[in-house]
Amino acid sequence: MPTVLEVRERAALPYHRWSVNEYHQMAVSGLLDETDRVELIEGELIDMAPIGSKHAFRVDSIARALQRSAGTSFLIRVQNPVLLSEHSEPQPDIAVVKDKNYAESHPEAEDVLLIVEVSDTTLAYDRDVKLSLYARHGIPEVWLLDVNAGELTVYREPTEGQYRMIRKPTVTEAVSPVFVPGVTIALAQVLA
Repeated sequence: MPTVLEVRERAALPYHRWSVNEYHQMAVSGLLDETDRVELIEGELIDMAPIGSKHAFRVDSIARALQRSAGTSFLIRVQNPVLLSEHSEPQPDIAVVKDKNYAESHPEAEDVLLIVEVSDTTLAYDRDVKLSLYARHGIPEVWLLDVNAGELTVYREPTEGQYRMIRKPTVTEAVSPVFVPGVTIALAQVLA
């Protein structure tokens, strides 16, 4: 079944693309509140899947392992927004960002060193939509954990909306993010 976006593109139907400012105004005006689990992707409000216990546990495990390894050199943000453009403010499961004060605005693409998406029921969306979004905005590295298959895929070197380097480490192999020195995580750590 084609997505709304695919149908719209084929039919060339006009539609309103929301900006990040309009998205935030929806919250200020009460149209959206903390119970609305949505993220803004390319001007569209996308419903986010409910967080199941397997997903939440894996996110917590990875965040804890990253925090232990990174110490206070970087910020480990869990399910918080990242501002990528005027029309995109995704909420990755984990974002490792430069240690700065983000009280006035969310981290932007140049602040992000690593994004981790944990996929339970959202693998196709994370792989086909969010991954290309991250590549288009120059996020240097993305880890995609497929909870159901127990596989981690590491994406690096974004070029022209795609990642040139893609690899699947084994369960026992240690993985280190390129731009987060001193951090090493084995998939076995987060699947245990």
